[in-house]
Amino acid sequence: MFFLVPVALWLSAHVFLAFRLVRPSPLRGVARRAAWAALALGATLPLLNFVMLQAGIRWAPLAWAGFVLLGVFSTLFGLMLAVEILRWPARRLVRVDPGRRRFMGNVVNVSVVGATATLGAAGVARARSTAEVVPVDVPCEGLPPALDGLRIVQLSDVHVGPTIRRDDLQAMVDRTNALEPDLVVITGDLVDGYVDDLRDEVEPLRQLRARHGVYYVTGNHEYYWDGLAWCRHVASLGLGVLCNEHVCIEHEGGRVLVAGATDLRAADFVPEHRSDPHRAMQDAPAHDFSILLAHQPRSIDEAAAAGFDLQISGHTHGGQYVPFNAFVHLAQPYVAGLHRHGETWIYVSRGTGYWGPPMRSGAPQEITLLRLRTA
Repeated sequence: MFFLVPVALWLSAHVFLAFRLVRPSPLRGVARRAAWAALALGATLPLLNFVMLQAGIRWAPLAWAGFVLLGVFSTLFGLMLAVEILRWPARRLVRVDPGRRRFMGNVVNVSVVGATATLGAAGVARARSTAEVVPVDVPCEGLPPALDGLRIVQLSDVHVGPTIRRDDLQAMVDRTNALEPDLVVITGDLVDGYVDDLRDEVEPLRQLRARHGVYYVTGNHEYYWDGLAWCRHVASLGLGVLCNEHVCIEHEGGRVLVAGATDLRAADFVPEHRSDPHRAMQDAPAHDFSILLAHQPRSIDEAAAAGFDLQISGHTHGGQYVPFNAFVHLAQPYVAGLHRHGETWIYVSRGTGYWGPPMRSGAPQEITLLRLRTA
């Protein structure tokens, strides 16, 4: 069902596009056949790409074509659906000659296709650039002077895999190290592939440097590709893997508890990895400030109940591209940026890479520089 439902929705979206975009168009001859061929390619190539990736068959041209078409046609569907929603009441409120209605409909359709092409081209260019550094000050009441200015660099949702490779990760690592952080945290969805396939691609992680270490927690995508194997491999690269556990670091005489919870869906794949922020805090030594690394913002209720001062998350990608920016709010309590949840702060990264379609629109990727500040 995990695969069948999305496949059914994807094919249904293309049926909708056929009836609302291609069928009523004035195109004739070769142009019309090309439109139908493009629609068929958009429906089938992304599915073929996923099947081959799951089978362990990696062919870069297919991966790029499949993911780009996935992004373009999902954007096209979203925009056409929005137009159809607006068109429905207009048809009942305004009487228009059928010929004029067809003409206006074709103008709107061409405009939507043009907007999709523009968003797609700009989105690919944005996604393929190295993430910019986003500085964020976290005001903390009662923060000891020793911890004022503590620098935490967050990488999240890198998704090393079919289209994000070693060179891309190397650029992220170089930009991170240039910030001279006190602490580096990676909040899940690091990869999309098995260890044997991506071993060389993630090697730059070994170069990450921070005064008090580099720590990692799992996201949901690690578990699609053998989460336990990834935990072992990330640890072999010199990173601290926090699976519902904690470490305590000392900074200029202040003490910071850094804890990590596994992804909320981890137990579906590895029962012993059930996400548990309370366990991550259990038996914690005396400390001045506490941080929970948790991939999904939805962990915030348990994090607040466990008494954490700050949760650092990712997962949402900020929606990544139009039209999903509008819908991601339905799945997560916080989508991007710094928020206050009771007595706990939460920061949600828009992600450092991207998943699937190499597109970013309205939600640029980021390398986050979090600085603790005395409120």
